[in-house]
Amino acid sequence: MASAGVGATLAPEQVAAFDRDLETALALRSLGRPYPMVRTRHISAPVPRNIFSTWLYAKATSRIVTAGEALKRDLVERNGFPAERIDSVPTGIDTERFRPGDRMAARKTLGLPPEKTLVGIVATLRSWKGHRFLLQALPAEAGLVIVGDGPQRQALETQVATLGIKYKVLFAGNQKDVVPWLQSFDVFALPSYANEGVPQALIQAMLCGLPCVTTNIGSMAELAIDRKTALVVAPENVDALAAALKKLLQEEKLSQTLGAAARRHCAERFSYNGMLDRMEQIYQEAANAHR
Repeated sequence: MASAGVGATLAPEQVAAFDRDLETALALRSLGRPYPMVRTRHISAPVPRNIFSTWLYAKATSRIVTAGEALKRDLVERNGFPAERIDSVPTGIDTERFRPGDRMAARKTLGLPPEKTLVGIVATLRSWKGHRFLLQALPAEAGLVIVGDGPQRQALETQVATLGIKYKVLFAGNQKDVVPWLQSFDVFALPSYANEGVPQALIQAMLCGLPCVTTNIGSMAELAIDRKTALVVAPENVDALAAALKKLLQEEKLSQTLGAAARRHCAERFSYNGMLDRMEQIYQEAANAHR
């Protein structure tokens, strides 16, 4: 089924998710809607204002769940969907698994240089994650570890070669367990410029007590509060990104303060159990309303 006007910047799996939900809604309609449908939304790309999207969100779906308040506001203000049918439920992460660890032990396990200053990013290699800006902004005294893979891999490797920094950039690829990688970094960066909701990798890094540099896209401001839980820079701004990275690398006290505050903030607001409790309540309410 066609994606019916879904933005061209979306990844194929995001377009496929829309198509699957539309097909599911049509199937339920043909069966007389025996069950209510709850749709979740985790990205900030605008929902197209066309007949297919409007029907799916406003008519076929009993409740909509977004990963953040900014995503909810966009659906209400831009698309005109009823606020009372939309719930904002923060993404839940295991706060015991993602926690600060022994940096040197993690580096020894992963074979990373023990004394080198390392900036890290964990993200699918897609254009809007901002890897190319991070490569340009990387301070001279730091190395970069890129965890993840994706369609931008070749372009990023070419950029690394062009910049002459192959000696200090590691493409680690996809990893089943990112905890030791996060625990090995000095600073975490996620300079996204589009499509974000509340990125799980950013929450995970903050739960690991890492000082973070990121942007204010989607609902990221709900966890990354400038100079309180992270340093927030303008998207696609290499100079601002470079300055923020240098600040965290040079000011140890600031880095420690932001890392500790980030851990506390995310443990309080983005716990896995909190998310499960809220989602269970929403499903129950949708089922009760359908009877």
